[in-house]
Amino acid sequence: MNKIKIKPGALNGTVSVPPSKSAAHRAIICAALSDGTSVIEPVELSNDIKATIQCMKKLGAEISLDGKTLTVSGSRIFSSDNIQLDCGESGSTLRFLIPVAAAGGVSAEFVGHGKLPERPIGVFTECLPQHNVECITKGGLPLKIKGRLESGKYYVPGNISSQFITGLLLALPLADGDSEIILTSGLQSGDYINMTVDTMKAFGVEVSSCENGWRIKGGQRYKAVNFKVEGDWSQAAFFMTAAALGGKITIDNLDINSRQGDKACMEIYSRFGARITLSDNGNITIEHGGLKGTEINAENIPDMVPALAVTAALCEGTTVIKGAERLRIKECDRLAAMRDGLSRLGADITETSGGFIINGRKKLNGAEVSGYNDHRIVMSLTVAAVCADGDIIITCPESVNKSYPDFFEVHRKLGGCSDVIMGQ
Repeated sequence: MNKIKIKPGALNGTVSVPPSKSAAHRAIICAALSDGTSVIEPVELSNDIKATIQCMKKLGAEISLDGKTLTVSGSRIFSSDNIQLDCGESGSTLRFLIPVAAAGGVSAEFVGHGKLPERPIGVFTECLPQHNVECITKGGLPLKIKGRLESGKYYVPGNISSQFITGLLLALPLADGDSEIILTSGLQSGDYINMTVDTMKAFGVEVSSCENGWRIKGGQRYKAVNFKVEGDWSQAAFFMTAAALGGKITIDNLDINSRQGDKACMEIYSRFGARITLSDNGNITIEHGGLKGTEINAENIPDMVPALAVTAALCEGTTVIKGAERLRIKECDRLAAMRDGLSRLGADITETSGGFIINGRKKLNGAEVSGYNDHRIVMSLTVAAVCADGDIIITCPESVNKSYPDFFEVHRKLGGCSDVIMGQ
């Protein structure tokens, strides 16, 4: 098993975060369903994005990459043979494409790796059979589907994952008749639904919201466009944490008007006490301030919790993080993983059913910790070294390839010092 040794020290400088993985997934799928050729840029070839690209190729699209520019020639004529769609470890790829493939009448087997085969898909195995799609599974992956998705009313919970709703939104315009998605519970991560609707609109497909969900007109056609992918707020959080703990970092490619729900992290870092300024040209600068604990409801920003927990561990006073129950069914149980990692580094952290109670300290210890083969755990524990009194050694550093392959290179450019320890 490979490990990486992170030496203590502040990070300073200017960084461009990767293009939004969430936006890129949606744009690639819309482009692949379009008539004509679309250009999508910039695109970072993380493992998750590679999974979506390969699956859309299997479904009939032609896709090529030149640098960070993706050219997608769409196909409304899906492959009708029995095909296998390998979603890697990407929950977005899996949950977006199950109904999309069904809308094309594709007989397909969905497979995945890591923890993905164990992640919930019950929303689809309950609602899709009511609309002409047979689902064959023993409870997770592999999942086989047969039949063409029919229009109608889809009753889905809003508190498990917005990815299920996005998948249906992307697929139902291709059905012959009109459809409605009706929420059976409160909606979490609603900003990601807004991102989906905005992306679909950019590709010529309209969705209208109603009191308890969305109405989707059938028989629509996606249209090819040139699409710019904005910077990723979820990746920015790691550098915001590093700057808040003891440095000064400018991020030069974030959209302050973004639909990304994780944009809310900027307000949370401000509450922690980090100094945040916006320049006239849109750059965001974060620097260290007198940090204090706060209370965080993470229902709509669960992916931010690992980075926020590191910040909280080094704030004066107590931070309470709640509403993050969904983190237990990600690439790992992220609540247990962060409690384990920060505890080994000397933090005063108590794990609750849906978050943490963290009493801040001035310094963390050096120690060896597990990265749990989870990109967000590894990146969060890496920036904890800003306020450590010894080296932090983290397992599974290659897991950052899932979302941010250049993370350690950028970390070094900002002054970080790290050395890979090859497995024996």
